Amino acid sequence: MSIEILYEDNHIIVVVKSVGILSQEDSTHDPDMLTLLKNYIKNKYQKLGNVYLGLIHRLDRMTGGIMVFAKTSKSAARLNKQIQDKEFFKKYYAIVDGNIEEDGTLENYLVKDEKEVKSYIGNVHNGKLAVLDYHIVKKCEGMTLVDINLKTGRHHQIRVQFANIHHPLIGDHLYGCKRGDKMMLYAYKISFLHPITKERLEFVKKPTGELWNKFLNNEEI
Repeated sequence: MSIEILYEDNHIIVVVKSVGILSQEDSTHDPDMLTLLKNYIKNKYQKLGNVYLGLIHRLDRMTGGIMVFAKTSKSAARLNKQIQDKEFFKKYYAIVDGNIEEDGTLENYLVKDEKEVKSYIGNVHNGKLAVLDYHIVKKCEGMTLVDINLKTGRHHQIRVQFANIHHPLIGDHLYGCKRGDKMMLYAYKISFLHPITKERLEFVKKPTGELWNKFLNNEEI
């Protein structure tokens, strides 16, 4: 399986995850990024034995976009600390059902149901704080393209929070959208400090496809 690599050195590898690929292996044993990249590294550098690769963050199976993996435990620890210290930034595009009238911030407490593999809006006592900002980019055919600055990384966060304000993501049947057959969510930008050099790195990748193109053809990112 071909993987688009945006950057690679001895410490990290930045790639584009395709829609439908898992971030990490689960009970289905379907293709996942962690295993695919370990095999890529093993073959490219002719490594013997197990290959270390640190999973820094995840994307849902049906969400495409940019991911960074750590090639050493030191790099993994430093990248994870950046996430904890809010020095690691992720931005998403989402196309949601309906017309959103103004930019805003969504702040909720989310509860993950492990049995249903679904999250719900909870409260301060039973949930984890979930915060994101969003900016309206374009409206078209009863849909809105939003640019999302994700401030926390909760399970299904973007999907749950927009469904909660009655604007579920197009194609997200799990959270109540009746339109579309593909979930319109894409991690188009990440920014972090290189774990060794401390240089600020930023990577951008525009999503493609008929509906994405309709919204993004004339947009600069």
